[in-house]
Amino acid sequence: MIHFVGAGPGAPDLITLRGAELLRRADVLIYAGSLVSPALLGYVKEGCRAYNSAYLTLEQVLDILKEAERAGLESVRLHSGDPSIYGAIREQMDALDGLHLPYDVTPGVSSLCGAAAALPAEYTLPGVSQTLIVTRLAGRTPVPEREALSLLAAHGASMAIFLSAGMLDGVQSALLKGAYTESTPAAIVYKASWPEERVLRCTVGTLAGCGAEAGIRSSALILVGDFLGENKQRSRLYDPAFTTGFRKGEP
Repeated sequence: MIHFVGAGPGAPDLITLRGAELLRRADVLIYAGSLVSPALLGYVKEGCRAYNSAYLTLEQVLDILKEAERAGLESVRLHSGDPSIYGAIREQMDALDGLHLPYDVTPGVSSLCGAAAALPAEYTLPGVSQTLIVTRLAGRTPVPEREALSLLAAHGASMAIFLSAGMLDGVQSALLKGAYTESTPAAIVYKASWPEERVLRCTVGTLAGCGAEAGIRSSALILVGDFLGENKQRSRLYDPAFTTGFRKGEP
């Protein structure tokens, strides 16, 4: 059996219980070595064959999985964060479907959750933003034209920008073409939950300079929006005057 497993944002104790158990059982492990904490390899048993996918092509990954399946072994394909977000798992699953090989997916804690915890912050604040946009800036690989960062920025919603820490000038320029202003709060969270985690608070207008001064070019999430500011409202859910399905509001 082949298991796609989300490793979580970095800290080895932030992998799910199911993910950790699958790692312990694995006979073959293919892990995203450039993104996954090496500490997670401490879960695997002696004799487990481990491969760093940073050095592999899709075809080579599939060859390893096919060989393990033919031998009746249990395989784990370990992806950073949650594999459904920039995990490139669809192409792997499609290939496995074509080969009639069984697999399942174990979700993981995304780095966008780890970054919010590091700040700490809440993306969906009453009266501020009830929408979180997860996206990235077009770089060596494109994004659909309708999803250009400058167009998404028109919403002014809470935003988590992946895979763009090396293009902060472009990120800043695109954001300022939308609803954000020079003073809109922003943050750069480097390696959320790792021992070397860093949290840099800035504004959209100082985003590029802040990242350059800190020397951050990769492994960082860019967060933007008024959810990082001081304008907050109390949630109605716990308001004494608000009636819910479990209690009647007070007059």
